[in-house]
Amino acid sequence: MILVGALLAGLLFGGGLMLSGMTNPATVLAFLDVAGAWNPALAFTMAGAILVAAPAFLLVRRRSRSVLGAEIRLPDRERIDAPLVGGSALFGIGWGLSGICPGPGIVLLASGSMQALTFVGSVIVGTLIARFLPRPRAATGTASAGVQR
Repeated sequence: MILVGALLAGLLFGGGLMLSGMTNPATVLAFLDVAGAWNPALAFTMAGAILVAAPAFLLVRRRSRSVLGAEIRLPDRERIDAPLVGGSALFGIGWGLSGICPGPGIVLLASGSMQALTFVGSVIVGTLIARFLPRPRAATGTASAGVQR
């Protein structure tokens, strides 16, 4: 049942990306072009996503298990470390250069475009490389993947 829930959530997310035009790298790059032909479509998409997700997130914070019974693990919101800053910078640079982030990249795979294949391939290679990098030691009482809230 958890896999069905994840599949439905992924289909809803992918459909929303396609409907909003966020799978088109030109739309995303136009949003980032604040000094040129700026397109605010991404800002409206983000605002809509926040309006939908905020009430659900507030509800989830009060629970230890999902509706389908899976354990809820939220990330540590208090620790800012080098891997977080470095990963954020790398994500931003890749997003700014390509106009694609991982969600739309996966949706774009269905198009079979070389740009989508290159992007998703790069994400996979980057993820594999990251597995071999030294990891910082987790603080006492916290897990490296997140803190139970």
